[in-house]
Amino acid sequence: MEKRWVLKEQGDSEVVSHLSAELRINRILANLLVQRGIRTYDEAKRFFRPTLDDLHDPFLMKDMDKAINRIGEALANKEHILVYGDYDVDGTTAVSLVYTFLKTYAGDIGYYIPDRYKEGYGISQRGIDWAAENGYTLIIALDCGIKSIDKVEYARACGIDFIICDHHRPGSQLPAAVAVLDPKRNDCPYPYKELSGCGIGFKLIQAFAQLNQEPFSKLEQYLDLVAISIAADIVPITGENRILSYYGLQSINRDPRPGIKAILELAGIRREITINDVVFTIAPRINAAGRIEHGEKAVELLIQKKADLAGFIGDDINEQNSTRKNLDALITEQALQQIENDPGFSSRKSTVVYDPDWHKGVIGIVASRLTDRYYRPTIVLTRSNGMVSGSARSVKDFDVYNAIESCSDLLEQFGGHMYAAGLTMREENVHTFIQRFEEIVCSTIEDKMLVREIEIDSELSLKDITPSFFRILKQFAPFGPGNMAPIFRAANVRDNGRGKVVGNNHLKLSLVQQETAGGMFDGIAFQLGHHHSMVEQQEVFDVVFHVEENNFNGRTTLQLNIKDLKFVGEQVVHHS
Repeated sequence: MEKRWVLKEQGDSEVVSHLSAELRINRILANLLVQRGIRTYDEAKRFFRPTLDDLHDPFLMKDMDKAINRIGEALANKEHILVYGDYDVDGTTAVSLVYTFLKTYAGDIGYYIPDRYKEGYGISQRGIDWAAENGYTLIIALDCGIKSIDKVEYARACGIDFIICDHHRPGSQLPAAVAVLDPKRNDCPYPYKELSGCGIGFKLIQAFAQLNQEPFSKLEQYLDLVAISIAADIVPITGENRILSYYGLQSINRDPRPGIKAILELAGIRREITINDVVFTIAPRINAAGRIEHGEKAVELLIQKKADLAGFIGDDINEQNSTRKNLDALITEQALQQIENDPGFSSRKSTVVYDPDWHKGVIGIVASRLTDRYYRPTIVLTRSNGMVSGSARSVKDFDVYNAIESCSDLLEQFGGHMYAAGLTMREENVHTFIQRFEEIVCSTIEDKMLVREIEIDSELSLKDITPSFFRILKQFAPFGPGNMAPIFRAANVRDNGRGKVVGNNHLKLSLVQQETAGGMFDGIAFQLGHHHSMVEQQEVFDVVFHVEENNFNGRTTLQLNIKDLKFVGEQVVHHS
């Protein structure tokens, strides 16, 4: 698939020069900082050396005082408190965090994760009934609830109060809960809007500790859970999220909790953990519990203090992850076949596929794979509990949540973010919804959004890639939305003749650059083996790449992770 190369706007030359001199780093690295909004020595210091002292006062969040007062009242009166959360990574980490924290103050604390198949996303009537039957009078809802107006009213009728801790976009009306914590509320003055659901849970316990004069050090044991939620939920790693993920990763690497240690051992990872490891190794296993069996199993793993029991639960979850992979592969193949057999597909700007027999637990993953394959706003639908449920994924700069909201009259419920959303509808509305969604996408998407874009941070000569350059580059981590690993462009390179195709169509290269005195760099270009014949002829080309470490046989070297290459003459670099 063709990719559009876009060179980011470069930083103000004077500011770059000043920062380069102050920090004693080269201009390329200084430019990367300026592109990230860092213009002074002090801002650079806060970026490279995040400090927990820079976390915001949790009481800046609307309703936080009400939430903490209600929890204090419940603890004083020995009420039963139920910690309720979604079944994905963000929800289960949030429940594990708040439950474990409150458990140190009282014994009357329980947790509840709804069944993905019997109850669906968010707060369910079944969950409220269970809480009422078991004597709970306060529910703290995490990573869900912002649109649960009817359910909160039902709970009030059952004598149960709610505290909502959510980070999804509110509707026009808020639930009548005791407190609604959500920085995305229009009336919430909290300075940072992009916390994960688990991040909101952390602010809740931070506020409780602050009011009760507990030292912040007591909270640091929970930062690993917050970091996992930030990575898995793909929220921006900027501002507070950068601080929380920075220290959370340190915690995982220094002393992982038994459940996380079990996952890492099962995955065979014995090196420093990065955000990528969380996204591709830890998160899928935590998610597998809710996808295949029940999300409560993930909470059991995360709150477990005994290594042997954590290992036992980890084995079970690892098996569920294997089942998830098999289902994912099967349903992806069936979806691809459905698309290939559709004569009208090529003229559409959205992808919507439906099969009533698909496993609801993996349709979000399948939607991601289809988006990656065809690069269009995508929804995968299946039938569950007499309704049709769907998962949506989007392409860069297109708000799929807004597109779905425009079809709200056809839906029973929906929620989510700009790039990922969930929805439920009656089966008789499926055909009309598919037509309407396509019309909305066609009328609102720009053609350039349908071409995958590679944003290039800077030009970089191979001779400038030195160990000291990489040492500073590593300190830009943790990487993620809002602070992606820098992508560089090197012009006029060629392979030295050792290039070959390895594995599943990957291109392994040894690159030299014309007209520079730099050495040779190894590179790996995943899924780009089709370029081998041109490379083999020692044609000159440009590459865009990350710089990374390659650990092999106990030896660590720098290599280029090549995202794309273009031969001279076919290249157009746009400027954003």
